[in-house]
Amino acid sequence: MSAQNLKLEDILSKCTFNKDERFHVHKAIQSFVEDIKEETPQLDYDNELVQHLNHMPDASQMVEPNPFAGALISKKLTSRASEQMNMELTHQVKVTSILKDNVLGETTQVEEYRSKIESCKQSWKHSLLQAFKGNLRMLSMKNKGIQGLNWLPYMSVILPEKYVEIMMQEIDLLLEGSPTYSPTLNWLYKRIGSRVAREYNLEVKVKKGHVPKVLHLYEKYANVFEDKNALFRSHREVWQKILADNLDGPNLDSPDKAWPPYIVKGIGKRLYSFIINEVKIDANILKKSTERKHIPAFYTIFRNHDLLKLEEIKAHPLITKLYKGAHIKELIFQTCDLPMLVPPIPWSSTQYGGFLIANTSLIRLPDQAYQQKEMLTKTPSHKLYAVFDSLNSLSSCPWIINKPVLDIVIDIFNQNGNDLLDIPPPVSQCPSLPEFSLNQTAEERQTVQRERSQLLKKRAEMHSLWCSELYRLSIANKFRDEVFWFPHNMDFRGRVYPCPPHFNHLGSDVVRALLLFAKGKPMGPKGLDWLKIHLVNLTGLRKRSSNAERLQYADQIMADILDSADNPLHGRKWWQESDEPWQTLACCMEIAKAVRSPDPCSYECHFPVHQDGSCNGLQHYAALGRDKTGAESVNLKQFDVPQDVYSDVSEAVERLRHKDAANGVEIAQVVEGFVRRKVIKQTVMTTVYGVTRFGAKHQIQRQLDDIEEFPKDRVWDAAKYLTEKTFQSLEELFTSTKEIQDWFTVLAHLISIVRNKPVEWITPLGFPIVQPYHKKKLATKLGVITMSANNMTEKPNSVKQKNAFPPNFIHSLDSAHMMLTSLHCQRAGITFVSVHDCYWTHACDVDIMNKVCREQFVSLHQEPILDNLSHYLVNKFGFHTSAMREDGSIEDEAKTFLNSVLSKIPERGEFDLNNVLNSTYFFS
Repeated sequence: MSAQNLKLEDILSKCTFNKDERFHVHKAIQSFVEDIKEETPQLDYDNELVQHLNHMPDASQMVEPNPFAGALISKKLTSRASEQMNMELTHQVKVTSILKDNVLGETTQVEEYRSKIESCKQSWKHSLLQAFKGNLRMLSMKNKGIQGLNWLPYMSVILPEKYVEIMMQEIDLLLEGSPTYSPTLNWLYKRIGSRVAREYNLEVKVKKGHVPKVLHLYEKYANVFEDKNALFRSHREVWQKILADNLDGPNLDSPDKAWPPYIVKGIGKRLYSFIINEVKIDANILKKSTERKHIPAFYTIFRNHDLLKLEEIKAHPLITKLYKGAHIKELIFQTCDLPMLVPPIPWSSTQYGGFLIANTSLIRLPDQAYQQKEMLTKTPSHKLYAVFDSLNSLSSCPWIINKPVLDIVIDIFNQNGNDLLDIPPPVSQCPSLPEFSLNQTAEERQTVQRERSQLLKKRAEMHSLWCSELYRLSIANKFRDEVFWFPHNMDFRGRVYPCPPHFNHLGSDVVRALLLFAKGKPMGPKGLDWLKIHLVNLTGLRKRSSNAERLQYADQIMADILDSADNPLHGRKWWQESDEPWQTLACCMEIAKAVRSPDPCSYECHFPVHQDGSCNGLQHYAALGRDKTGAESVNLKQFDVPQDVYSDVSEAVERLRHKDAANGVEIAQVVEGFVRRKVIKQTVMTTVYGVTRFGAKHQIQRQLDDIEEFPKDRVWDAAKYLTEKTFQSLEELFTSTKEIQDWFTVLAHLISIVRNKPVEWITPLGFPIVQPYHKKKLATKLGVITMSANNMTEKPNSVKQKNAFPPNFIHSLDSAHMMLTSLHCQRAGITFVSVHDCYWTHACDVDIMNKVCREQFVSLHQEPILDNLSHYLVNKFGFHTSAMREDGSIEDEAKTFLNSVLSKIPERGEFDLNNVLNSTYFFS
């Protein structure tokens, strides 16, 4: 051991143990070394941006010592933890659909269809189980002396009944989809194969003894989590200390056994062969005929996708009709697709966090993203503590459902929806398909065919939107009387997302209106004012008005606010004219409750108040370049009223248009009166995130198409003209931004073609990032072209690398700013939740959150971000003089040019970042 520089203590601290192995190993070591000192984990930050948080919090400087406590008592959490564990062990949860039977049509037929579907499923289960067991017997006989890959171990890692259960769930997913959409088989192979791998890994954890240990430790964690007076630095540290005091038993952070992608797809292919070959349906099932004629319920087709011909699977129209007509009352979701009944396990390593025992990935990475996975593996956990703690803080916020709003939404949904209110109608509301007739001319038949194609596409879109809304509302209804939590993880850039995909606060206007903080707080002296300002912000009105003017406007329309709250569907319906109608309605209801309470200052408010960044991507660019003009346009400096960058750009475009029109440019004369804020807003917003001129033309084209009075024959020419003028205006307003963006683009392009590597960097909070864009390798197998993009072996896609780096880098900065804000809001003792650059807290705490948000933006950008990036890239991708041949070759020139670009940081302006601290409308 000494030769390997290992100590006895390393056996206990660095080895993975199952069940009671650690106890026996420890006892054996003590038999010849009595006083063995075990290594304790590092708990402190070592990042300069957060090192000052290493001291214990001062309760006197906090609004609350433990802002997330109080939603439930710890004993209740303990019992709910057992319930959550059981849900995760069974993998799936049945959720009752909110759809009323009278919406479905004839009740008798619906019940008949349901009965037939249930009968089919029982038959399918039997057929699949018999076929699967027969296949296992065949594999076991072939196994003797077999050469090549033996699939028997992978087809028997769990019970045959479990494989059948997974196949039946897969069938449900196929039938719940749109009848006009068919996913590729390769993608489906991966999905079902991954489920087998997850089931296997879960069973391994159960056998190792994870379940009792997790529940035992969670009881201790719940006692701290729900203690209102508990004072701690982070949830991670609380969990780490509990782990350190309870070392016996299995290691909870041992990584799941990763199966190679080809194994996952191979298992999926075999399971799908059972679905395609064994799942049958009676062709006469909807007829009165007694004759039975069984045909495959699923079949495959080949469809062209650009240069590729991909195999897809479709359900037989008969089973699709039967399934849709049955309108199954119970929807089945994977447990990890739903919110949690208890606070998530705090992330303390890259391997464990979120759900109690179900595997949760810290980073949402494709299977082929080996390089970033490798970087994360090599990064010591303590280097990522700030990232972990931010995720844990966001995940610790308890939520409840806004039941009055939910009831209204469900009522409208069950009355065929409402497009104007973003409640999707069912397909039955789509116009019927036009019919062909014998006396039609060829041209008329083409017109009918075109109309039919458009309507079929519309039907597919309507069905997809309707199903998504059904899922969201059904989940919300299931949790209507519950307190729940959203575990969080990240994408490869460090942007944070809730793990449950269907229902979360990053969702639509409807979903956000359904969510309230579980913990209410008295509004205090300014809470009602912030609630009113928030209401006006949601409407989209008074964009260039001061907060005082917005507050005054809210008071002027109080009658409309109260009418909306009292009579949302039968009153004056003022709320329906808002940009965000459902959040507006929810806010009207909250204001009504507050103003009608005996003392609004004491009214306990659960409603989240938002503060949005002012074109946040441009804010980061302006701060990076200390761009004075750009900084003022995006409110990095204090003004009496908010500056509106979209209006600034539209005014600059209008000046250029006026000049061109005076010089006789025809298209400039055509667009007179149409250079509006709304027309160029999306292009300005997405320019910072890498929109191309081609993409921008389509954005502006769509806006012009929506203007009835604009000449339709000039839309494309006008879109091209306005795109050029918009980009020209942006370059004039944001000089430093353009230079930095160009530098990012050039260096990414050179790294990918000269170094033949993907771009990578480290965020200010220490999170390693590698862009996962690689060229896809084409291969032909049995006449079908397949693809692979293994980024350990394939060349980087230079076009995607250069186009994606500027927006990805900015996204990594806005994530770092959000994380810093979340950490410092927790230290201040207030609730904080984010939707990227939109920050949420209680009405009474908005001023505190605003102060923290500005301080952390300044703190972040006072770091030499561009210098640090340049230094990292030079060390990683630059060429040493010893690598130069100095022969004047093209290769040498490319190396020299790369070195010069990496080290040539764009010049910065003289804007004083401290202006942000006093800017009212930086986030507002």
